[in-house]
Amino acid sequence: MMYFLRTFSNKTRLIRAVALATAGSGVVGFTNSSDYNTSVSVSIPLLRDSLQWPWRTIKENIHNSAAFTHSNHSLYGASPLFFSRPDPAPDANISNGADIGDSPKRSCNCLGRDTIANAATKVAPAVVHLSVPQGFHGITLGRSVGSGTIINEDGTILTCAHGLVNFQGLRSSSKEKIEVTLQDGRSFEGTVVNVDVHADVAILKIKSKIPLPTAKLGSSSNIRPGDWVLAMGCPFTLQNTVTAGIVSCVDRKSSELGLGGMHREYLQTDCAINQGNSGGPLVNVDGEVVGINIMKVLGADGLNFAVPIDSVSKIIEHFKKNGRVVRPWLGLKMLDLNSIIVENLKERNASFPDVGRGVLVPMVFPGSPADRAGFLPGDVVVEFGGRPVGSIKEIVEIMGDKIGNPFKAVVKRKNNVTETLTVIPEEVNPDM
Repeated sequence: MMYFLRTFSNKTRLIRAVALATAGSGVVGFTNSSDYNTSVSVSIPLLRDSLQWPWRTIKENIHNSAAFTHSNHSLYGASPLFFSRPDPAPDANISNGADIGDSPKRSCNCLGRDTIANAATKVAPAVVHLSVPQGFHGITLGRSVGSGTIINEDGTILTCAHGLVNFQGLRSSSKEKIEVTLQDGRSFEGTVVNVDVHADVAILKIKSKIPLPTAKLGSSSNIRPGDWVLAMGCPFTLQNTVTAGIVSCVDRKSSELGLGGMHREYLQTDCAINQGNSGGPLVNVDGEVVGINIMKVLGADGLNFAVPIDSVSKIIEHFKKNGRVVRPWLGLKMLDLNSIIVENLKERNASFPDVGRGVLVPMVFPGSPADRAGFLPGDVVVEFGGRPVGSIKEIVEIMGDKIGNPFKAVVKRKNNVTETLTVIPEEVNPDM
């Protein structure tokens, strides 16, 4: 005690040390007394995993522990106090998201200490590692790796298409046998059943004498930016890998990513994914598959993309019904309009039509169904198939898989001229 008092003979130094000690246990300390003119109050409603205090004077006996302190030592100096905080007890009226079963989702917006682990445990047995032969003219030069998810006990596996298609084209690669390895170490020979290159979705099949573990398909329509998700798969052949993050965007358009071809939308997440994660499931905290991880932005952190499971479910239905995905083609380049875009366009051209919403047509492909129907660049589609439309997605949903069926389209042109056109969609070339 005498040593303690001698060391902290300076009153200010003593007060700071005691305040630091009380903060370590979350205590509110120091009141006024007749012996001291200084009053100190410490209140910490939430302690971080590691704390650092801006007190330059408490440095004398602190050892250098760079591995556990904040990287910015220059401003505040380091403190040797480190805290771990247990999860608070959940409210009795709030159920854990991982245990809600078939009840409506979003009963809980918080994470418990086991939420991520419980979700991963539900899906992990159904996540598989894929080894795909790569080569040309029947000569195998190597193998690429990927991931997939068993969605049916009969051995149906959901994965991405780009891991199965080599530079020779779809048909030659789809004849190859895929090596499929389960989490428990069992290996099977997989066969490509269906591939949709446009959406980057594929179906494999393996044969097993006993029922296989499966993952439940959820819904991507209820996902919001900020929702927690897991990316599961086998990056660099490291099986049973789980990473977690949040949804950054729920409708990232392919055009925003500089991708050509048909209009597509993706879930954007910041889950860590790497080579070999492609085709693996994106999972919500209820342990349901809500997407297929397919790509990331090289040279950037936390820019990863997945095909929404609602789109995948429609593709699977097409596979069952037609053996392929039937997509109508109009021959238009289209752009969703909003009030800001409309305002900018009207500033540039006063004759731009007065519309609140709609789909702008910047380009019409020569010889296409839309060209034959009379569409012109600059048209704004406000109705399609007898329904008001404000997005490309709505037009695609109205067409469905109807090939050769006429659709009425109401367009507005400059100076608010309205025209009604009839367009007959053709099928997109499956190998295009």
